Amino acid sequence: MPLHVLEHPLAAHIVTHLRDVTTKPATFRTLAYQISLLLAVEATRGLETRTRHIQTPLEGMQARVLAAEKLIVVPILRAGLGMVQPFSDLFPDVSVGYIGLERDHETAKPRSYYCKLPPLDGSTGRHVFIVDPMLATGGSAAAALTVVKQHGAENPTLVSIVCAPEGVAEVEKHHPGTIIHTAALDRELNQRKYILPGLGDFGDRLYGT
Repeated sequence: MPLHVLEHPLAAHIVTHLRDVTTKPATFRTLAYQISLLLAVEATRGLETRTRHIQTPLEGMQARVLAAEKLIVVPILRAGLGMVQPFSDLFPDVSVGYIGLERDHETAKPRSYYCKLPPLDGSTGRHVFIVDPMLATGGSAAAALTVVKQHGAENPTLVSIVCAPEGVAEVEKHHPGTIIHTAALDRELNQRKYILPGLGDFGDRLYGT
């Protein structure tokens, strides 16, 4: 499983304060933005560049700029919305799709209640990033990966702030080789399927509900 855990002292600092039960929603939102920004930078490390000639104040030179590749970020509603802004700040031309998933009480499996995606045809050179702060059981992430692949995405990347080993294993089971970027790989899930030590319900803490 190509799991990439963000190793940076600032990332560790931010995650610690996200975990802290005393962190208020306003601060939590700022921290969520900051860690998502770091993850966005790391997740896009493999973007292609091209060379162009520029003139500095002192001389001309050949310099690298991003190639004309299309980026798409797809948040899993609702908590994933908190990770979109950093991507759009870094890449103003990014397209945003949305996937809404909820648990079916009869089957206990995720069911899609909303899906709005831009064209995902891999031939256009698009990079697709599915963002969801908490990779717990992995059911929603696996379902979202299935949806974007059915719409034409090739090799989508999953970006989460905190992951449980069970969720990572579930994604690998259904979508082998999927690259996952995360800021923390936690210990386990409890009986209620919450990540331990985790940080509670991300959506509730983000929106103060």
